[in-house]
Amino acid sequence: MKKRELGKSGIFVSEIGLGCMSLPDDLKASQLIMDAAIDAGINFFDTADLYDGGKNEEIVGQALKGKRSEIILATKAGNKLNPGGDGWTWDASKAHIMDAVKKSLLRLGTDYIDLYQLHGGTMEDNVDETIEAFESLKKEGLIRQYGISSIRPNVIQRFLANSSAISVMMQYSLLDRRPEEWFPMIQDAGASVITRGTIAKGFLTAEGLTRAGKANGFVEYDAQELLQTVQTLSEQAEDLHAAAMAFVLDQQTVASALIGARTVGQLLDSVIAYEKKVSQHDINLLKSVVATHQYKAHRL
Repeated sequence: MKKRELGKSGIFVSEIGLGCMSLPDDLKASQLIMDAAIDAGINFFDTADLYDGGKNEEIVGQALKGKRSEIILATKAGNKLNPGGDGWTWDASKAHIMDAVKKSLLRLGTDYIDLYQLHGGTMEDNVDETIEAFESLKKEGLIRQYGISSIRPNVIQRFLANSSAISVMMQYSLLDRRPEEWFPMIQDAGASVITRGTIAKGFLTAEGLTRAGKANGFVEYDAQELLQTVQTLSEQAEDLHAAAMAFVLDQQTVASALIGARTVGQLLDSVIAYEKKVSQHDINLLKSVVATHQYKAHRL
């Protein structure tokens, strides 16, 4: 599997990464999926302290025992779980991040994190304090690099302008092309995009029409528009799953496209789709089917 550099960090990640949030709540089942991912050439694994109250990090850490040197491990912080476990509050303070990283390291069973990401962000955050926390963690050797996971352009722009962040995780797919207007800014800042929602909740797979028929819409599409768009894409693409993967990776700003999997079969479906050849002509044809949408003001 090909690899791309995250920003200008010297860290190279597989073009497909495994988004671990969707892993089953069972170590044995998750172990099988993660072993299959490594066997397929995937070296990039992403989780967060928020997922399942930290249990996801524990599962990822246990499943990767003995393989730490083979993989690039990413996690996130910024959401503080309430004491009773019933929800969370946003906390981008230095104190919280410095505490959260120690707990993540313990759960993951490692002494360093390759990519530590701010899991959101608001314009009310003290961004200098937040960045100071990440920079301190780099100096201590607890993290190698850091980035941000956000859909808010103003938050992203401010974070990149004032830091040495190397990545931005964003939802991006054939059905959600809004981030494209921000790719030049991200690239100019020396950072890369990590995509989530690469196959848009499965709408961009062989099961897409079935899923779209049961959905109430997606992003800027209402239910009818979604069904019609998926229908057209399915007719135009020889393999919609493969085309969806190729579309995302056609963007050079994108370093890795995250996929989720609850079974080994789902993982292999995406790996097979990634390995299929999709021509530039076919990618451009699909682009003509889906329009780009500007970010709405409330997302800034």
